[in-house]
Amino acid sequence: MATLKYQERFKTIKGVFDEFTHRNIFELVSRNYFDEILRPLYIGKESNVFLAKKGQAVVIIKIYRLQNADFMGMYNYIKQDSRYEYLKKHRRDIIFAWTQREYKNLIKAHEAKVRVPEPLAIMHNILIEEFIGNQENPALRLKDLPPKNKKRFFADLLLQIRQLYQAGLVHGDLSAFNILNHNEKPVLIDFSQGTTTNNPNHTELLKRDIKNILHFFAKLGIKANEEEIFKTITAKSNKKE
Repeated sequence: MATLKYQERFKTIKGVFDEFTHRNIFELVSRNYFDEILRPLYIGKESNVFLAKKGQAVVIIKIYRLQNADFMGMYNYIKQDSRYEYLKKHRRDIIFAWTQREYKNLIKAHEAKVRVPEPLAIMHNILIEEFIGNQENPALRLKDLPPKNKKRFFADLLLQIRQLYQAGLVHGDLSAFNILNHNEKPVLIDFSQGTTTNNPNHTELLKRDIKNILHFFAKLGIKANEEEIFKTITAKSNKKE
């Protein structure tokens, strides 16, 4: 029978395991999405990320905090996304929509064959997704593990960004903090700020993503022109990539 061992182990993590979240975790366990939460992985600006057991495998549990998240900051980002024009300034509704947007973005990216964690389930402020790596050796962020073959990794990363754009999405918050280096290949994570190319600000967001990436790789000795990279990513394709 599934257990909820996280209750005692993580009860001191304030703002995460409130009663509402407890109930939804129990529901997800009862639906067999995972068996138990094992340990924290990292704390983000608005969420806590945990490693969870599912049979012999592991998955990621991402919980957006209901009590101390900057929901107005979330609202200012998400209101520009045409998918959420209906949204009002209610804390829980905004946080739930924020979680849902990340889930939808991951689905869209995964279907477009972009290298991202596969989204597995969502319930209100909880997102379950594929774990990249293994329990002993999780895939590290690019900032912590620069690639051995910098040019090949850089070219592959630009291809992932282009595939994402061709699918109608922009990551919106891309940097060495939310790109994993998994077996010397880039995996894009943290899609809560991702938006569609229908967003009037999508060009600005894409250019910011490109600038962040070029800044990181410039420190590794790789130089590239921002405008040329932008044109390559946004150029229309006559065939499937």
